[in-house]
Amino acid sequence: MKIKLGIENFNKGLEALSKDFRIFAPKRFEKRGTHSDTDVIRYGEVSNFEEMVLDEKSDFSPKETILPINEVLFYFTEDQYRETSNTKKPALVFLRACDLHGVKRIDQMYLSNGPVDYYYKRNRDKVKFVLIGCPESFRNCFCVSMGCNKADNYDMGMNLRGDQIYLDIKDESLNLFKGQEVDFEVDYVKENKFVVDVPEKVDFVYIKDHEMWDEYDSRCIACGRCNFSCPTCTCFSMQDIFYKENENVGERRRVWASCQVEGYTSIAGGHSFRNKQGQRMRFKTLHKIHDFKERFGYNMCTGCGRCDDQCPQYISISTAIDKVSKVMKEKDLELD
Repeated sequence: MKIKLGIENFNKGLEALSKDFRIFAPKRFEKRGTHSDTDVIRYGEVSNFEEMVLDEKSDFSPKETILPINEVLFYFTEDQYRETSNTKKPALVFLRACDLHGVKRIDQMYLSNGPVDYYYKRNRDKVKFVLIGCPESFRNCFCVSMGCNKADNYDMGMNLRGDQIYLDIKDESLNLFKGQEVDFEVDYVKENKFVVDVPEKVDFVYIKDHEMWDEYDSRCIACGRCNFSCPTCTCFSMQDIFYKENENVGERRRVWASCQVEGYTSIAGGHSFRNKQGQRMRFKTLHKIHDFKERFGYNMCTGCGRCDDQCPQYISISTAIDKVSKVMKEKDLELD
């Protein structure tokens, strides 16, 4: 069903949905940004339209609604363990096309890349998605180049036209809004402000030791902000937390990790697979446009541009992708 309604009726619909769903959307957190006097836009629970920030790009992706930053998996004693319960209400998440494509990639990693991840699946099964129409590109976006500017696998679509909201309700459980029936299509970006040249094929052996990666040895400070803001980065580490009251009792947590941070590839004996920042940048970049694609048939990067937005050293993965493409073209010219 496709309808048009005002903000007041939209809020009444959200109120009705809140009885069965936790509602997540981009939300402004004042004075919680990089500096003490700056804000940050990230996903949080909302109760009305006024709390949603829909005219700016969120600083962080909605992946934390299905893949928590810090998640307790089970509790343990000396001779037994108890799985954590998952009693929270289902979630309704408002997100853009690039982020909905990001969910597809996380699903690929946790649900189709070998055995199903039980803890991820129990979160994922309780989430429905509202696609926010995107009429124009934000800063640093290159979703069109990655083929992630349009999506149709949503439970509800949403366009904004001044003080009017257009809803394309596909899931009957969300049909709690009252409005006038209309016909429309959910907005999507048709062109970005700049285009990224994504290589069709990457010769890893040729490019792995290329000098293009050397500049990142001095530029990257290994903060990991690019990974944590990315809608498709899925790496984590495991932590066993022992309680002070009884050191034989505790909990196991899954915590986000970053391939860009020191120690991520450390193994027994003090060895590490990637010691230099350039090597880590190579790993991240090629995983987004080569490794993942070789296995699953499409690029991992969705072109949201958040990693470019968040890097304090102004390192751009879109520029890195362009450089990889240039190197591959130069290689082809040499062979000719």
